Formats: sequence, structure tokens, C-alpha cells
Amino acid sequence: MHRTTFLTLVCALLASLSTAALADERPLNQAPEGFCNLFNGKNLSGWRGRQQDYSPYAEAKLSKEELAAKQQAWNADMAKHWSVDQAKSEIVSDGHGVYLTTAKDYGDFELWVDWLMVNHNGDSGIYLRGYPQVQIWDPDNPGVAGLGAPKGSGALWNDNNDNPGKWPLAKADNPVGQWNTFRIKMIGARVWVWFNGKLTVDGRILDNYFDRSKAVLPRGPIELQTHGSEIRFRNVYIREIPPGEANATLDKLRDQGFASVFNGKNFDGWAGPLDNYMVRDGAIVCKPNKGGTPHTIQEYEDFEARLEFKLPPAGNNGLAIRYPGHGDTAYVGMCEIQILDDSSPEYKTLDPRQYCCSIYGVVPAQRGYLRPVGQWNFVNVAVKGTTIKVELNGSVVVNADVSKVHQFMANHPHPGLLRTKGSFGFAGHNDPVAFRDIRIKKLD
Repeated sequence: MHRTTFLTLVCALLASLSTAALADERPLNQAPEGFCNLFNGKNLSGWRGRQQDYSPYAEAKLSKEELAAKQQAWNADMAKHWSVDQAKSEIVSDGHGVYLTTAKDYGDFELWVDWLMVNHNGDSGIYLRGYPQVQIWDPDNPGVAGLGAPKGSGALWNDNNDNPGKWPLAKADNPVGQWNTFRIKMIGARVWVWFNGKLTVDGRILDNYFDRSKAVLPRGPIELQTHGSEIRFRNVYIREIPPGEANATLDKLRDQGFASVFNGKNFDGWAGPLDNYMVRDGAIVCKPNKGGTPHTIQEYEDFEARLEFKLPPAGNNGLAIRYPGHGDTAYVGMCEIQILDDSSPEYKTLDPRQYCCSIYGVVPAQRGYLRPVGQWNFVNVAVKGTTIKVELNGSVVVNADVSKVHQFMANHPHPGLLRTKGSFGFAGHNDPVAFRDIRIKKLD
């Protein structure tokens, strides 16, 4: 792990541990260091109403005038069903109407929120970037026992059945009528939940409830769900997570078995046109107006690679997958995972299969998850047989079986697409793209 990102993570962890007091032990409306209040204890300033389970894609299609009209109606409904108990500094939902939603959208964040279920058989939740949800319910409610309520609150109940994050790792609910505390961290689509001090979700993907084929959007609001019973909230705090800390957290997630393939000093263990690259500040950097495919001497069959990359304006490079050591890896290797500054105007008319993290010329990546030029991005590539999964900054942007792809960009054949073994490397295109913290885990 890069030293600066490691120190950032350690500092953030120590800050979080220092604020780990449970709900009944913390003073009201005093945000921990580094956090800001989402609720001032007096009114709902900074919040808006939002229709229950309204798709962010549907909202994005509304005209400015249409959205304003809907928002006016949603806010009127919010005023009927959401209130503030000023004597106790608590947000109160009567269990009906729209959801209470932050006016601001968030990307990567850490959220603290206390909640109280007033009556038995209650049901609620915390929506993350507008997607359901970290579940809140009464574990003893017989009406939802068959849906998993006895497992407890604090997990991603709306996830797919095969997602381990759907169910909590521990049951941590306090009895109905007592306060509970969520600490929720979200980086990309990955979510961590600590519920009354116990880890209940450990970096699992939040599935896209509105379109299971896509990753959740990179930014969106926090929503407090209302679901048929009175629920109260207080001490609602948020901290936006900077890129360095986000990358360090993703890097630490299930990191067993990875081995570094770049020592940060020289090209020991590498082959190819090494004179076209240099080592600068612990990173491999393509020299200006140079290129080619430097690659590991070691070859891999099934493997998982994780690393950070930084793009200059209009930067272009790639990850060589199962490269044979010669030729254009996009065609003679299994593939090239494109590394590209998608924001550059000169690339606005590319084929979708040419944008960042696409399997070049074969499978397009979902766009919108790349960080701004000059920031470090975290990418994890898993290659198993003919399947390739690419996770960019915590969101899965490609998950494909290339053996099932038969239409290619410009009808250009990819003779190496079904290669079963080869090196890992980079596919330079004259731009000073930088790569660091390069590690690989064999999956054979």
C-alpha cells in the first residue's frame, strides 16, 4: 500500500474509533471531528421530500420545470408526515408519505445516524445515494418472519439473494423502544455497516434495486425511509471520504493472497520496452511520446490484479491481460482493459467499447465512475477462465464472459481472446499515465 494512503486510512480509523460511543452515551447534535450535521435539531433545513422508491433515472429525465413541480408536491407531503420534536432534537416520521431526503448528493461518505423504533412491528431503512437500503425492522415481527426479520436489522436487504451483504453478520438490534446506532461507510458501490458497535456488513456491493444490470450511481442523496410505523432519528452526521482514503480502504478489503509485482524502485521482474517507461515517485510512468507493452516476466492463468492509476489530460493507456510478450495485447493477448481520460473532448465520439475500463473493442464499461484527471483511481480486475470482472473505485463496471461475445468494434477479430495464460502489463500510448501499488493474486 502506498505510504500516504496508508497514513490517511490510519488517521481516519483512529478518528472513527474515538467516536464509537453508543447512542445513549453521545451528546446530541455534536458531530464528531471531521463530520458535519445533517440535522440541526430544530427543523428540516437541508432536507427535501422524495416520492417513495422513485428511480434516480426517472428523476434525471424530468425537465427543470417538471422536477420543480414534483418537488413542490413532495415537500408538501413531507410537511404532513415528517416533523421535529424540538424538545428532544429528534426527527419524527409517522410512517406515511414521502421519504426524507438530503438536498445534497454524496459520493463516497461515512454516515452516523441514531434511530428509534417506537412500536413493535416497525419497519424503516436508510437509503444510500437514493438506493435501498440498510434495513431497519423489528426482528420479532411475525408478519415478516419469512422475509428474514429474525436475522436482524443492519444489512442490505434489497440485495440479490446470492449477495452475502443481504444478511447481517451479527444480530445487534436493541429492544424496541431503545435507541440504536448505525455507522455506515460507502465507497463506490461497496458498503460497510457497524450496528451498535458490531460489524454487520463488510464491504459488500449494494445492488442496484432499479436496474440490476448496472452499478449504483456514483453520487446521490441519503434518504430516511418511512414504512407504516413511527420511527425517530437523531444525531445524523456525515463525512465525505477523500480519494486517498477511499483507495486505501478498498485496497485493504479482502487483501489476503496478493503479492506485489512492482517494487516501486526499478523494473526487476519485468520485460518488454522498459526504456519507454520510467519509475517516478514509486510509480511506473509512460515516457512522453513513448509506449509499448512492459509486462511481468511471470505468466498467469486465472488471477486478480489490483492497482492504482492516475491519468493526465487526454491520457491513454491500458492493462494487458494474458499477454504473450509480443504484438498488440488488445488482439493477440486475451485483451486490453482500456485506461483513458473519458472526460477529454477529443474522445467524445469513441465507440462505447473504447472508454475507460472497457474490454477494448469487445465489451463496453459503465461510465461515470472515473475520478477527475490528476486523482488516483483504484482498479481491481479478476480474470477467471473466459470471464472478466472490472471494479473501478469500488463499483463493478464490467462483468462479462468474453466467450459469448461475437461482435467486435469495427469487426476486427480478436484471435487471442480465449488465451488461457500470459503476462500482466501495460499498453502505453505515448502519454504519461502512472501506475502504482501493483499486486496480483493467483486464482488457479
